Amino acid sequence: MQRLRLLWDARTALGRAAASGLLAGTLLAFLIPKRYESTTQLMPPDGQSNSGMAMLAALTGKAGGGLGSVAGDLLGVKNSGALFIGILGSSTVQDRLIARFDLKKVYGCRLEREARQKLAENTFAYEDRNSGIISITASDRDPQRAAAIAQAYIEELNHLVAELSTSAAHRERIFLEERLAAVKQNLDEASKQFSQFASENTAIDIKEQGKAMIDAAATLMGESIAAESELRGLEQIYTANNVRVRSVQARVTELHEQLQKLDGKPGQPSNAHEETDSPYPTLRNLPLLGVTFADLYRETKVQETVYETLTEEYEMAKVQEAKEMPSVKVLDPAKVPERQSYPPRLVIITLCLMLALMGSTVWILGKARWEQIDVQDPGKTLTREVFHTVNARMPWATPNGSRFQAMTHRVWTRFERRSVTNPDVPAEQGPIEPQS
Repeated sequence: MQRLRLLWDARTALGRAAASGLLAGTLLAFLIPKRYESTTQLMPPDGQSNSGMAMLAALTGKAGGGLGSVAGDLLGVKNSGALFIGILGSSTVQDRLIARFDLKKVYGCRLEREARQKLAENTFAYEDRNSGIISITASDRDPQRAAAIAQAYIEELNHLVAELSTSAAHRERIFLEERLAAVKQNLDEASKQFSQFASENTAIDIKEQGKAMIDAAATLMGESIAAESELRGLEQIYTANNVRVRSVQARVTELHEQLQKLDGKPGQPSNAHEETDSPYPTLRNLPLLGVTFADLYRETKVQETVYETLTEEYEMAKVQEAKEMPSVKVLDPAKVPERQSYPPRLVIITLCLMLALMGSTVWILGKARWEQIDVQDPGKTLTREVFHTVNARMPWATPNGSRFQAMTHRVWTRFERRSVTNPDVPAEQGPIEPQS
């Protein structure tokens, strides 16, 4: 009851302290910079991506740049959601975001490590154990940048998962891509050689050309035999200078020349038709051309067949890879926050008010307790001596023109004067006069 009476008597001082605490809390709450939070949520990866996530975990366990501690051992990864959380906190993702938003300048950091620490402090990612939903929260002074950083986390997660995915379908697709490139080069080379050979030797289709040339040679041979028979009959009747004899003789000669062109000369090279008037190969050269033609044609067809087969398998591998790829599905996209998340102004003001009241209460009760202690108490005497000695050596002992020092000097002087004029403190005794 005595303490309550003491506090009631000092209610004016308590009111001033409460007002001062309220004012200080209000100023502090409005001087602290505002911060905004933007949250995005991801759906848990589906069951079709389990094999892809297992292979991804195996790779990230060996990768550097902070990813080695992300996935850990393959047996240590319980689910793909935990792996996603680890990837989001990796140095690779953080470095990409720092470079993307120039966070070193935003945070006022000189080193990458300091910027990573700041980014980690302003980012929070967790997984709901019951639903498996992954939440990513980004905090920043700019609401637009907070939403952009949260959305960028999803984009970088998607890119990194696609880069590190090593499922069977992915490895098959990579292998088929390399094989397709090699087979395409072989096919182009074979087609080029085949077209050059066919163009140089006019070998469009050796089989059909041979059949057509044999038919043409047989026709010419029949016409030549008939013309020779007619010529012999005319030579029995007419002289060699007869017009009919000379006409049949010229036709027989022309038929022989045509047969010679089709047949060719023995030992003639395969491209000898280029030196003659005939644009087509001779019958003697067709077998030789047919071997090379067949080899080039077969090689071209083989490469075409291999290319078509690999193309079909490549498309199937792409579809399978898309099924096994760990997909990042956005449940709630990041939105620009409308209200600040920090500081909690009401909490700060209330806390400052309570601290001011508690501090003034402790001061009043402590001061009353101090005044109740006997003046002759050794502890009180020692405390006063230490206080006066320290106070005399403090910078504010005498003002030197500074307003702050002058104010502190007045406060300490008033406090010292009160302690001196305290009735519990004995007055200083003057010199003892000698008795008469």
